[in-house]
Amino acid sequence: MARSEEAQAFFHAVYSAVQEIPHGKVTSYGHIAKLVGTPQRPRQVGVCLKHLPIDPSARFNHENVPWQRVINAKGVISPRSQPEGSRSQAAALEAEGVVVTTGALGELMVDFAEYGWFPRILPSEEGEELESVDSEEGESDEE
Repeated sequence: MARSEEAQAFFHAVYSAVQEIPHGKVTSYGHIAKLVGTPQRPRQVGVCLKHLPIDPSARFNHENVPWQRVINAKGVISPRSQPEGSRSQAAALEAEGVVVTTGALGELMVDFAEYGWFPRILPSEEGEELESVDSEEGESDEE
């Protein structure tokens, strides 16, 4: 099924944001939603990652979007319909040096205090924000 332009733009924004998560770090679905300007849509971030193409010829795919670096707000790797899904995400994180622990109920967890990545804005937008602040400061100096 073809995506609307709005959906396509959201998928693109999510995949681009996830590409900026550093190796060995994790963030939450909600934080990605916030970074792309839709803080009310963390579940849709999960939907985007669920539908990330496997085909390496696709612009965004499993090889160039580090989907494994996005977990839930409690620091837990979200359960999947197949249990091996969360285990494969844990293994991918462990391969990056992230320590994944098992909670009392068998949930796979990552310590946000040690591995969390929660910038106020995306690193790729930092230059844009500085330019915006500079131009606003210039305007106020003229008044």
